[in-house]
Parts: sequence; structure tokens; C-alpha cells
Amino acid sequence: MQVDSSGLQVLSREECLGLLSTTPIGRIVFTEHALPAVQPVNFHLDGRSIVIRTSTGSNLAAATRHAVVAFEADEFDSELRTGWSVTAVGQARAVTDPDEIHRLAALPLTAWAPGSRDHYIVVDAEQVSGRRITH
Repeated sequence: MQVDSSGLQVLSREECLGLLSTTPIGRIVFTEHALPAVQPVNFHLDGRSIVIRTSTGSNLAAATRHAVVAFEADEFDSELRTGWSVTAVGQARAVTDPDEIHRLAALPLTAWAPGSRDHYIVVDAEQVSGRRITH
């Protein structure tokens, strides 16, 4: 087990992807009007890609088109003071291929926000890192 200078366990890429597959909520970090923006989103891990549904005309859809973004998800137990955090960085792309849209629509990805969510964003997780704290 590798530990960083803060005493946190360093997670492997595979451990990070495994943890991402256990939670439905994360945060996408992107640039909006030349400033950093963070938005909580429902997501599903599809292999090594993060899939997000949003509305076609949303700020998120516009801001992430062909952009490098960051994505973060975590889980913590405040009573036990344990938890993990995983960050991924990669190119975001809008899905336009009808066959791929059909395949993604079959994933167990349900948006919690109201309204139509017919636009898919896929983030190819090129860089993945994570840390876990245990006692």
C-alpha cells in the first residue's frame, strides 16, 4: 500500500475506477466565461468513461464541448472519519452518433434534476488519481 506525505492511501487507477462505479453523484469542473465552474451531476461509469446526461441547451453542454474537464466523486463517513476521493481529467465530448446515444440511453443513469436530459456528455478519463483515509 502506497501512502502519500499526508498519510493518505494512494489509490491505483483500477481502484479509482472501481470506486467511481459505486456512487451516482460527482462534480464536473469546467470553464465558463473564462472562470472555473463546478456542477454536481448524476453520472455512470461506462468502462473507463464518465457518462453524464444534461439538457441540450444547458450551460454545461455548451461549456464542455471539446473541452478538457475535471471530474471528482467521493464518499465519506464523518463518524468513522474514513472516506475516499477520486479525480479524473480528460476530454469531454458530446455524443451525436445515434447508435451510441441508443446504447447510452440503456445505461442505469437517471438524472435527478427535472426536465428533459437528452444530451449525453462523455468524459474519457485520461488521468485518474485518488486517495483514501482510514483509521
